[in-house]
Amino acid sequence: MATFSFDTVSEYDKAEMNNVFSQTEREISTRYDFKGTPAAIEWLEGKGGFKVIADSNMQLDAIIDIIRKKLAVRGQSSKSLDLTNKPVESNLKITQEIPFKEGLSQENAKEITKLLRERFPKVKPQIQGDAVRVTSGSKDDLQAVMQLLREQDYDFALSFINFR
Repeated sequence: MATFSFDTVSEYDKAEMNNVFSQTEREISTRYDFKGTPAAIEWLEGKGGFKVIADSNMQLDAIIDIIRKKLAVRGQSSKSLDLTNKPVESNLKITQEIPFKEGLSQENAKEITKLLRERFPKVKPQIQGDAVRVTSGSKDDLQAVMQLLREQDYDFALSFINFR
């Protein structure tokens, strides 16, 4: 009997983040309410996130909203943005660093495996580093697991890779 598997991970698509960055940058440069202001978006060190620059909290929120919309249009989850950093005010500008979240924490992985063991006794979840490998003899069971995980409202982005 063949066994099938996939990995559940929390990661973002770097190419799509590049596209989101350039589209947001373009929209900031063309919007009339940002003309003559320091409104901008920059990469954090090593392209591990965005740095948003604005002249007011309202403008900062507008730029973050643009980023969220661009992510949604490109099929990416805004849960991959870490919005816990507080905005910093200096020189009549407000900046906020928004790093990207990547990797499942041990407690998030345990939460996923517990849910899968309760709902799908035939499926075998295993924590492997910052991923959860799900194994089963049935592709239908694996598809049902994916559907269940998509329906859950986690505070982190989930994606599925390494289908075998």
